[in-house]
Amino acid sequence: MTRHFLRDDDLSQDEQTAILDLAVELKKDRFAVRPLAGPQTVAVIFDKSSTRTRVSFAVGIADLGGVPLIISTASSQLGGKETATDTARVLERQVAAIAWRTYGQAGLEEMALGTTVPVINALTDDFHPCQLLADLLTIREHRGRLAGMTVTFLGDGACNMAQSYLLAGATAGMHVRIASPTNYSPAAVVVADAEAIAARTGGSIELFTDPADAVGGSDVVVTDTWVSMGKEKEKAQRLTTLDSYQVDAELMALAKPDALFLHCLPADRGFEVTAEVIDGPQSVVWDEAENRLHAQKALMVWLLDHNTP
Repeated sequence: MTRHFLRDDDLSQDEQTAILDLAVELKKDRFAVRPLAGPQTVAVIFDKSSTRTRVSFAVGIADLGGVPLIISTASSQLGGKETATDTARVLERQVAAIAWRTYGQAGLEEMALGTTVPVINALTDDFHPCQLLADLLTIREHRGRLAGMTVTFLGDGACNMAQSYLLAGATAGMHVRIASPTNYSPAAVVVADAEAIAARTGGSIELFTDPADAVGGSDVVVTDTWVSMGKEKEKAQRLTTLDSYQVDAELMALAKPDALFLHCLPADRGFEVTAEVIDGPQSVVWDEAENRLHAQKALMVWLLDHNTP
């Protein structure tokens, strides 16, 4: 059976914990495990521009003894003359795994169905599960645990980060709060999936429209850009609608005194977050960015170890 990582809930709680445990060990010794020695190649495909994803996958694959093959769909046949399934069948004979940063979740799932090597969601419009592994690793590093912690996401509740927080946070046994306008609520099916997971792990899911109510007593406060890639034409409307969800010092003060602030970056200072917060003492965004490397390396090691085509 080939294991893929297309959504956060592709991992059980125990599996998520195992990957985070491994990430901790790999952060201590970056070259301790080299399953890609040979070297083997991992294809990393980009439909969307990237800094953190491109760097962390390229460096991580090299750390694991492999060679990153960076592919831009603009200069390939994928999505043009060739289907995701056909591309996957070509790649699987030459690469050990495939990571794809793309738009639609459906294309990613089609690729996974068509190959015997692990496929990793490096970001879609619906989910950003690799980022959540990094976020969970960061929270655990700073607070020592995940289960029972309260994390609040503010802003566009329908964005990939909010929806991944619902699934990954619930899997970790966290109390996940999403604060957004009603017309930016997470997909009902994702909320239902997260609630079902939380019922098994001891976590909980709550949706808010009032940011102050949501942040009160939180251990972690999270936001993301209000204008994601592909949403540029909605910028003026989004800035107006989401204005009251800005994370500023006054809002952070409603969380616990030692609450952490996270943002997956890039950040628009002065919009979703003020410079005072993101550059302040509660912000752990640089640890979070670094942890993309360690979390993704652990994920790749785990997937390769569990790949039995």
